[in-house]
Amino acid sequence: MPINPDIAIGADLGSRTFTWSSSDVLLYHLGVGAGSRPGDNLDPKALRYTLDDENLQVLPSFGIVAPSFHETDPPALDLPGCDINLAQVVHGAQEITVHGPLPASGEATLRTVISDVWDKGKAAVIWQEGVATAPDGTELWTVRSSIFVKGEGGWGGNRGDATPVLIPERKPDADTTYDVTPQQAMLYRLCGDRNPLHSDPAFAQAAGFPAPILHGLCSYGIVLRTVVDDLLGGDAAQVRSFSARFAGVVFPGETIRVQAWDEPSGIVVSATIASSREERDGAPVLADCVLTRA
Repeated sequence: MPINPDIAIGADLGSRTFTWSSSDVLLYHLGVGAGSRPGDNLDPKALRYTLDDENLQVLPSFGIVAPSFHETDPPALDLPGCDINLAQVVHGAQEITVHGPLPASGEATLRTVISDVWDKGKAAVIWQEGVATAPDGTELWTVRSSIFVKGEGGWGGNRGDATPVLIPERKPDADTTYDVTPQQAMLYRLCGDRNPLHSDPAFAQAAGFPAPILHGLCSYGIVLRTVVDDLLGGDAAQVRSFSARFAGVVFPGETIRVQAWDEPSGIVVSATIASSREERDGAPVLADCVLTRA
């Protein structure tokens, strides 16, 4: 069968050593919409994302893209025990836990393993987990992610044990929107993800979409930045972890509505499409979305 969990689970995907600079951080922040509101070019809080001075901070989600930031080829899918192709794959879920504020420049080594494979019947979910360490051995961040592989599954394996995050039954503590620009995916692809699903109309149509879609990790970064700005005073160092499941697609030009509830267990977040089109209004973007404080 195309996916053999006996081979895949626990497979060591090796390590990669990488560096990043403040220019990479600035480009990433612009890719997730920092500095896009009127007046952001004069706002000290907004400039903490977009000006490379002593106040520059790093949004924790940058750690997810830092290892592959300078790659120009589409992401490889050379996973032991997994015979799949890029057109079958969408990003399933993502989590990052940081062990302190990320430096604006540095070097790290990321070691990754396949941690689990779930059988969803008509699809498979493949989980990876990686730890990034500094040259002196200090752990900087941990990432967990899954990919959803359409057309696989059905071998009778573990269906997974994900627990849904419940939205509180009260008014949100923050409720705002972000207008995704028409060129947002083209800008974000410069952050190391050249998957043609986000840029090539013909490829997107072959994958079952009417047009290229926004990178899931771009939506993830937009939502994280919005919650940091609205509930954490714009201080990214207050973030310990951020996790979410990718529940739907975003097309460039659409608007993302972000609602957040500050709960004792963490900040619960809802991200949906705010649209004048009935069939898209309220469509989910992220689900099971939680931010925990440092």
